Amino acid sequence: MGSERMSPVDTTWLRMDRAVNRMVIVGVMKLAPPIHLARLEQTLSARLLAYPRFRQKVEDRAAGPWWVDDPHFDIARHIRRARLPGDGGKAELQDFVAELCSQPLDLSHPLWQFHIVEDYEGGVALVARFHHAVADGMALVAVMLSMTDEEPNAPLHGWRKDERADEDELGHSVLGPLAKAIAPVAQAFDQGMQVSTGLGRLALDLLSHPAKAAGLARGGAGVASELAWLLFMPKDSPTRFKGAPSGSKRVAWTEPLFLPEIKAVGRALGCSVNDMMLSSVAGALRDYLESKGDATQGVEVRALVPLNLRPVGADLKLGNQFGIVAVELPVGIADPIARLHEVRRRMIALKNSYEAPVTLGLFAALGFAPKLVQDQLFDLLLSRATAVMTNVPGPQHQLYLAGSRLDQVMFWVPQSGDLGMGVSILSFGGKVQFGLITDAAMVPDPEAIISRFAPEFEQLLYFALMAPWGDHAPQQPPARPEPPAPEHKRNSPTKKPMAPAMKSAGTSKTSASKSRAGKTAGRQSSRAPAGKRRPPAP
Repeated sequence: MGSERMSPVDTTWLRMDRAVNRMVIVGVMKLAPPIHLARLEQTLSARLLAYPRFRQKVEDRAAGPWWVDDPHFDIARHIRRARLPGDGGKAELQDFVAELCSQPLDLSHPLWQFHIVEDYEGGVALVARFHHAVADGMALVAVMLSMTDEEPNAPLHGWRKDERADEDELGHSVLGPLAKAIAPVAQAFDQGMQVSTGLGRLALDLLSHPAKAAGLARGGAGVASELAWLLFMPKDSPTRFKGAPSGSKRVAWTEPLFLPEIKAVGRALGCSVNDMMLSSVAGALRDYLESKGDATQGVEVRALVPLNLRPVGADLKLGNQFGIVAVELPVGIADPIARLHEVRRRMIALKNSYEAPVTLGLFAALGFAPKLVQDQLFDLLLSRATAVMTNVPGPQHQLYLAGSRLDQVMFWVPQSGDLGMGVSILSFGGKVQFGLITDAAMVPDPEAIISRFAPEFEQLLYFALMAPWGDHAPQQPPARPEPPAPEHKRNSPTKKPMAPAMKSAGTSKTSASKSRAGKTAGRQSSRAPAGKRRPPAP
């Protein structure tokens, strides 16, 4: 392949690397015995190196960074074996992964690495690390899964054709159908470079003229107003999840939930799988804050959500091709059903947003800009949020890697700037897996948050079983009886009674006014009536 100039978008992610937040995407694949370590190493080498990018390193030139072949490439530097200390169980693997999340990749060599953790639960845990400049999470998970087979005795040098998951199940991100809704707009931003110069000038102009930006953010439609909103949107609620990161990471993951059960509950409550996942995350964050004695009334936690902008059905290409939308999680709503329907309302409102393609163009613009300008603009955006949250759909049938059954897949997204929390959701084999990464200075115990995800979903399951209308839930459900308390809350003297659903739904309007939903309502008169699409962006 020789050499290739790095795209402006990938350059942005390369330069975003910081000592306290490494731009490294980390994934774990759990393999069941029997394990053939030599075959596993050969399979990883043969199939990964079929992508020329994984033989290339970064070289800085006057015109910017380039991908160039590494003349000293050594596969032993990139595929290593490891053993966990002590019992070598889940806790030790979490510590091992957390340490790798904090370590930089060597820029003098290709920016990836695999660690084969031997004798993990009788099999192997395969820990992968890729720099964000190589590709985004959607592409890298597809790369990892493309190395697998549908049967254990597949030939070494063949690989399974990339298969995309059912978009109706989990979609291209936690926003699901939004990928299709913004497709016409995304096409205009497909190359990024075509609009990057103009977006860069516009961003600097808006920062220099706050009054002009405020007017655009309050009304209007299209690229300019979305960019103004991104740059000047209010900060979300101050919580213990915000602060100065230390660079020391903690990771945790849940036991998988069954996707068919989640989909059945969604049909009963009239909501999507994504709505329920977001609502469960919001409930878990709320419960964690309350367990620490923190106030939760009116709290909004903004998550930056990557949205894949690759054309549906397109061949897999490395690199970064995604935009970002800001999703406000209504942590301040106590009642699970009211919270769920508020999440659903906000997701519907986001269909009027062009944020994702606008941010893709902005990332390209920042790739051309001096690093100082890039840092200032990106830090401004990140200061308005608390977390990064992403969702990747995987295949729903059994797969094998080097003859071993693939039992579990997890991954963690890197955080940028001063963000200290990342939530990852991945579906595979009919199950949904939650992963959480936090900065130890803000949340030293991520397992205390992630252990609350399943109980929050169980409350929705309870309501679904009690629903009198079957598969046709109304927009605003009537009050419900209180469900059984989650296990970690039972017999707790500090447990507060749950507010009736309608009361919570009413009070949620106050907290929502501080959120994107409130912003949408405030701009409704100059944008588009609820439930209607705006005209395409100019």
